[in-house]
Amino acid sequence: METTTREPSRQAFFEEWKDILAPTGFGYRVRILSQLMSRRFQDRLEPFGITPFHWVVLCCLWQEDGLPTSAICERLQQVGGTLTGVLDRMEERGLVRRERDSRDRRIWRVFLTEQGEELMDELPPVVRRVKEETLAGIAEEERALLSRLLDRTIANLAN
Repeated sequence: METTTREPSRQAFFEEWKDILAPTGFGYRVRILSQLMSRRFQDRLEPFGITPFHWVVLCCLWQEDGLPTSAICERLQQVGGTLTGVLDRMEERGLVRRERDSRDRRIWRVFLTEQGEELMDELPPVVRRVKEETLAGIAEEERALLSRLLDRTIANLAN
């Protein structure tokens, strides 16, 4: 009997809070999107022996080889310890090498190996296909708006 009397209040509660409650809440849907994209992304990178984190490090180095580890952390908004383990595995895989900075021995710089350079030709088309699958049916103007909105929401929480 109590269930029946609470039903209208449950509906009112849901209507008031549906923008934050799972499964209709904004944060929950962003999390689901992130999980689905990560899974698809990982599946596509796996044949290359690359993880999504390797991909973002490679992207930084393709843009500017020889970055200090601190600069990579800053660009990727990562904690140093996390990056160290990733760089260890990338070095073992033969994708990068680390060298001490010639002017400041406290700084380690990260350089692409030939194998890491070669992936610059192979991986971007694979990742673009994942992006296109993700954004299928969304017009270019909407994609641009989505990108701007994502940038703004990230900036809101990054401070």
